[in-house]
Amino acid sequence: MKAIDTLRNKLSGLYDAISRYPLTVIFLIVAAVVNANAINRGEPYYKLLLTFVVGACLGFTLQAAFERFFEKFLHRVVSMVICVVLTMGYFLIVNQYTTTSLETWIRTSVAVFALVIAYIWVPVIKSTVSFNESFMSSFKSFFNSLLFSVVLFTGISMIIAAIDLLLFQVDGKSYMHALNIISILFAPIYFLSLIPVYPGISNKTLFKESQDYNRENITRSSSCPKFLEILLSYIIIPLLSIYTVILVIYIAKNITGKFWTDNRLEPMLVGFAITVILIYILVSRIENKFAKLFRKIFPKILVPIVVFQIVSSILRTQDTGIMHGRYYVILFGIFAAVSGVFLSFIPVRKNGIVAMLLIVFALFSIIPPLDAFTISRTNQQKMLQSVLVKNKMLLDNKITPNPSVSQEDKKIISSTLNYLEMMGYTKNIDYLGKDFNLYNDFYDTFGFYQYEESMYRQESVHMSLNQQSPIIISGYDALVVLNFYFEKDNPTPSNKLCDFKSSGKTYTISNINSFDSGKLWLSNDKGEELISVNMKDVFDMFDTSAQGNYQISKDSMTADNSTFTKENDNAIISLVALNINIQKSNSEHPYSGDFYVLVKIK
Repeated sequence: MKAIDTLRNKLSGLYDAISRYPLTVIFLIVAAVVNANAINRGEPYYKLLLTFVVGACLGFTLQAAFERFFEKFLHRVVSMVICVVLTMGYFLIVNQYTTTSLETWIRTSVAVFALVIAYIWVPVIKSTVSFNESFMSSFKSFFNSLLFSVVLFTGISMIIAAIDLLLFQVDGKSYMHALNIISILFAPIYFLSLIPVYPGISNKTLFKESQDYNRENITRSSSCPKFLEILLSYIIIPLLSIYTVILVIYIAKNITGKFWTDNRLEPMLVGFAITVILIYILVSRIENKFAKLFRKIFPKILVPIVVFQIVSSILRTQDTGIMHGRYYVILFGIFAAVSGVFLSFIPVRKNGIVAMLLIVFALFSIIPPLDAFTISRTNQQKMLQSVLVKNKMLLDNKITPNPSVSQEDKKIISSTLNYLEMMGYTKNIDYLGKDFNLYNDFYDTFGFYQYEESMYRQESVHMSLNQQSPIIISGYDALVVLNFYFEKDNPTPSNKLCDFKSSGKTYTISNINSFDSGKLWLSNDKGEELISVNMKDVFDMFDTSAQGNYQISKDSMTADNSTFTKENDNAIISLVALNINIQKSNSEHPYSGDFYVLVKIK
């Protein structure tokens, strides 16, 4: 009977959520239908899907605002109308573009994130219920919903698999349809069903009549489970304390050196700030010694660390310019520093100010003209134009190739273009032309190969020959394929590739893969060496990152650009690279490649 009562309560909660958030449920149903159609057709409908997701988030956020500040049915109707209008406005904005760009995805994600935070914060503005309680309720509801969804999907997948194996064949798309219904429809609705009704103007009568019940419901929903309290207080906080000590020691030891240029530290500091703020809110109502010390000390530690991170990130923009990722890192650092100051002085009950700041900063980052994308696009275009003008490559709004550009300027040109291409901005740059393709046109446009800086300072180069590129073999006496790779410990000192005859004489092509003395050579029938090629010189020709730490990729090279030739009085050897792989981080096999070897006897 208890199990039946529990199931009845769960179903009742789902029904209450549907009646409480009707517009959100409608948007979710339509989103699930659109995604189901996309699964069947194999064609994504990203614009429609994003539109309905945004509409669903607007629906539950505006419903929360109505419950807190309004009471008349007309007000609820107005909030629904506003939701529909804003959703239509969003669709009109994204529909004007032919594709859903990365910028659209990021803007939408930030907007949805802001709406979710608003949904948690708005119901408790100037309320007897604190933001800490609302956040804990949402935190628990999210993981409950996630757990139920995972279990449900696992069970349905097993049923589908059993039917397919034992009874009859089931369409493989059934799994995707099940995941679609659970993730888009069930999980959000179940999450909303777990959120209690908070005190507000719209339900003041309800609370007067059943105040004890609703307060009990809110208390139960927002209470911290014992296992979570133990996890936070006695495991996560001590581990975070040790991690903080390590960060502080590193910063102190390197404050005058590599701290300001260490790319690896930036995501660590951002992750640290996120963790501190999240844990602070979660332990805000826990009264053991660890939680109290954490609330007292960590906000004060957070401020100087994120200030260092902000300064470090700003200094890096002098080399790379401002991209949206760096913009968000700096903006989040400012948010974390301001939040740390507030958390150091305001009462724990007033933590809602963190949510308000987060919403303000999130909206600031996506609303022009000072948003992440307007700033980054303008900055990167100016950087590119400045370097091109400096090297006299941009004249009369046309680019002139210049292979003698310095390594640093090559890096800037390549990195800015990589970013502009990734964000879809290159089509709006007049001097590049609307048909500019970064991967196919880069070398012909600028006169050198493309650079890409690796985050961890590991150098790698990958190149391949365009299979349609013609190779002129007239005048040569032999052609052989060479699969070459350096070996640190080579058990075979030499390897004969082939013998061939020319003018009645026999010649031999051999190679050595030894790491220190790798070479290819031609010898006559007496074993005398006629000509040799140091294979390190061949790879150095393609190693355009020899003076920097970059990762580059060049596909579809022409035969002319991929040919290494050596000549003396005896013979000519040409190596046409089919593909090249240079991995400086791999000390065992740093160089490898496949070549056509063309030989001419004089």
